[in-house]
Amino acid sequence: MPRPEGRGFRGIAVKSYFSDKKTIAALVLPGLVIMLFAIAIPLVISIGLSFVKWTGFGPMKFIGFENYSRLMKDGLFWRSLYNVFLLILVTVFIQNVYAFFIASLLSKLSAKNSQMLRTLFFIPATMSLVVVTKLWVSVFHPSYGMLNKIIGMLSSGRFELPWLANTKTAIWAVIWIMIWQGFGWAILFLYGGLMTVPKELEEAALVDGASKLQLQWHVVLPNMMPVIQSVIIIDVISSLKQMEMIYLSTEGGPGGTTQFLAVYLYLRAFKYGEYGYGNAISVLFVLIAILMTVLIQRGFKKSLEVF
Repeated sequence: MPRPEGRGFRGIAVKSYFSDKKTIAALVLPGLVIMLFAIAIPLVISIGLSFVKWTGFGPMKFIGFENYSRLMKDGLFWRSLYNVFLLILVTVFIQNVYAFFIASLLSKLSAKNSQMLRTLFFIPATMSLVVVTKLWVSVFHPSYGMLNKIIGMLSSGRFELPWLANTKTAIWAVIWIMIWQGFGWAILFLYGGLMTVPKELEEAALVDGASKLQLQWHVVLPNMMPVIQSVIIIDVISSLKQMEMIYLSTEGGPGGTTQFLAVYLYLRAFKYGEYGYGNAISVLFVLIAILMTVLIQRGFKKSLEVF
């Protein structure tokens, strides 16, 4: 039986805009154009430039896969990739777990108290990256930094360290700055996800005798999976493109121990004039981001079977 057409004012038939192919094309075309000029074309150009030796000015020299061969032997590239994965592990398994715990507590509070605490947690996320970085660089300063001042009073100066200049502590100091600035976002997303979990399911589980742990594992987490997946993908992309904080705090030092992919790409392409090499890094950068996103999505599909 044919579906009756919708009727508008005074019984006039209203035609759905979304059944018109021209309307659909008009709505989709702007997004496709933006993706074409902002993503597809630059990526194709970057792939082409990764096969040349070029300083960004003057003639280019085609060198084939030499830039990629050099990347495989580049210790700083592998160090920057290691730091990216280290940051991903810390954000996913430490920051997000703690943020989920805080968000769970906030979801149990009254609306007024919850809003006040969420605002306090979110303040660092609203601050400029430059301000946040300079703030913590001052805190970690070996001479006048607040951290060393406090440690000096408690330990008579025995454990004071140049936190951002020490090869053993620099990476952890930098990761701390990133976690401190991004913690509010994690709470915001996870708290929003917790608010969408049907209360009827939680109440039914408690009535059936489920413990708090069983409630979280069998009711809350399965409903939170889409949100958790989105948060992890955002964390992965954010870790891959970390640049401002690194550049403003250590610029990859000391000795490349705090180097990240985005910073290393920038330094090679624009500071050292190795534009072709920088584009080779950018191509691998995109491939790694796509690969990790696909793996995360497949991992979450399999994890749903566990619940």
